Amino acid sequence: RCLAAGRILLHIRASGPPSSSAMPSLAAVADCIHPAAACAGSKRKIEEVASAGSDDVREPPAEGPKPPKAYKNEEFLNSHEARMLRVMCELQEPLERLDVQGVENIVMFFGSARAKPRAAYEEAVRAAEAAVAQAPEDGAARAALARLRKQAFLVESYEMTRELAALTAEWAQKRAAEGKPSYHVGTGAGPGMMEAANQGAHEAGGQSVGFGISLPFEDRLNPYVTPELGFEFHYFFTRKFWMCYKCVGLVVAPGGLGTCDELFELMTLMQTGKIKRKLPIILIGKKFWHACIKWEAFVEYGMISENDASQLIFVDTADEAFEALTSNLVKLEAEEGANPHTSPKKLRAVRTG
Repeated sequence: RCLAAGRILLHIRASGPPSSSAMPSLAAVADCIHPAAACAGSKRKIEEVASAGSDDVREPPAEGPKPPKAYKNEEFLNSHEARMLRVMCELQEPLERLDVQGVENIVMFFGSARAKPRAAYEEAVRAAEAAVAQAPEDGAARAALARLRKQAFLVESYEMTRELAALTAEWAQKRAAEGKPSYHVGTGAGPGMMEAANQGAHEAGGQSVGFGISLPFEDRLNPYVTPELGFEFHYFFTRKFWMCYKCVGLVVAPGGLGTCDELFELMTLMQTGKIKRKLPIILIGKKFWHACIKWEAFVEYGMISENDASQLIFVDTADEAFEALTSNLVKLEAEEGANPHTSPKKLRAVRTG
């Protein structure tokens, strides 16, 4: 403001007396030279405006705001910024719930989500045949029918998986009643082979765990998962963590990429020592697994050791699978029972953190 006043005075001296129309007001110059006086004038103007508009004065609020606590703010919890909190919830909440329910050792069942029991499979074939008959020129319908017919072998695997899960649940309940380590059937909680395993445990009167995942075409877990032991994950990696963490045995029925991913994940964790015990791995369907994966070639090319390959147990019946599974679980108990740091019922001490 002082600089502005100085410029005005210099202009007056240089150009001579200005006309009255161009002459700045003395008040303006005074305001520039005396800012305190300008402030006083501004204060008077504000008071005049306030006095004139006294009818528009806002009343004080009746009470203060009450925002939600951060951990109850759903908008925040579902935001990008809160992703790590959501991840932590998917790691911590299952631990608390499984401990409350007394779930320590889980036998995981994996396999194709496309598998069906016989009646459902035959109905699906009839529906696919009708679709082709109605539109013979529809290539997609013909391809769907052809693919469905190729999956006929899954019917037998479905029944074998259900029977094996029932045998495992019955065995586990008897041992728990004797005060021995308890076991639970666990699955990915979806349809197909996963549902077969949960169904078998349910029919045997046992509880079973379901580690589900949010998918657009699966809006809920299969109906045979024990409600208290059912989980729905958003993140695949947290779901995989819990599939592995309490796993003491693995049963793998025929399946596709997802099934192979889970199988190789567990094998890799054992190979690298992240899972420190040697878990029994039961593969249902000798013909399928030997045709799809040339396990011997991995050894011949030096990609895995003979020991890695030998841990795979191939079976063709539920009784054969049950014998291989339970004998290896009892062997694990004996090995870990000799460890003074391992509880006979809680075998987590040998797991990684």
